[in-house]
Amino acid sequence: MAGVSNDQIKRARQIGVLEYILRYEHDNVKRVGTQYRLRDHDSLSVGEEGWFWHSQGIGGQTALDFLTSVRGYGFVDAVCLLLSEQPAGRNDPDQHGHITSTQSVSEKSKTQRERLPFALPRRNDNNRRVVAYLQSRGIDKCLIQACIERGDLYESANNHECVFKGRDETCKTRYAAIRSTTTNFKRDADGSDKKYSFLLPPDDPDSPISLSA
Repeated sequence: MAGVSNDQIKRARQIGVLEYILRYEHDNVKRVGTQYRLRDHDSLSVGEEGWFWHSQGIGGQTALDFLTSVRGYGFVDAVCLLLSEQPAGRNDPDQHGHITSTQSVSEKSKTQRERLPFALPRRNDNNRRVVAYLQSRGIDKCLIQACIERGDLYESANNHECVFKGRDETCKTRYAAIRSTTTNFKRDADGSDKKYSFLLPPDDPDSPISLSA
């Protein structure tokens, strides 16, 4: 499909709706028995098996289904939003002869994320899962601990995700990259400014080498 690759679509479809809701709309849900109900659509229930909008008679299983059917996102926009990635492919015409602009889709997704105020996920009381996960990815424990001690990395309380912080010139946090420790789910926090991405400066300030995310 013009705008996103088959690989992007496959990865986006692996993200369950409950996983998405509890991460990014947790203030908009209430627990009802074994399921959740949306506060802005109280006839819409969400559970491990998927979502169902009772008043509309429609449902689905994935976060991608939810974003396109309930939140009104276009398919390409929803995939890019879930993955926090650029659209792929050329600007080919679709079946209606329209051109999918890579730039316009990217800018629209960015605007949708950034229109909300910047907010960091709540911090967990320890970082054990984050340390274990990053070590399993081959990252040295001393480097992980250095990032934690600097205050640029921590574990989220609700979902035990890695939160990588980015600061501006005054050391104010302006960006957060959120990465799951159990699935391929990843996203920048709403309101993040990409100009200030996570960065670990070198010991030698004159060195051109640094670690960034």
